[in-house]
Amino acid sequence: MSDDIREPHARLVIIALFALIAALITWDLAIDYGEGADWRHVAVELLILVVAASGIAYLWRRFDRTRIDLADAREQAAQWQEQNREIIQGLGSAIETQFRQWKLTPAETDIGLLLLKGLSHNEIAALRETSERTIRE
Repeated sequence: MSDDIREPHARLVIIALFALIAALITWDLAIDYGEGADWRHVAVELLILVVAASGIAYLWRRFDRTRIDLADAREQAAQWQEQNREIIQGLGSAIETQFRQWKLTPAETDIGLLLLKGLSHNEIAALRETSERTIRE
């Protein structure tokens, strides 16, 4: 989906442009037919009208499918969060229990949590406005 248009407003604008093209071609066809234009000219404009209408239908289906997929993904995310809420809470409790067993100070506990979150010693030192050596000790 790397070539998809990511903004929903952009899709609606494109659909509106296709609709405008279809309306203008229909208007032109009516005028040409009334003036007795060559059948090949009318056929080419009819083909363009069919292509524009197909573009509208295709984009509308894609837009609708994307909306449905997004709703499904949101529902799945909510289910995952609910299913894993207890696990995450249990993990937090287990970490707190272990830190208490190790008798960590509040500062050591903060550093331990930051390490568990994936911060480096340098990042923690900068965050706590201290040296990296202090963090390592």
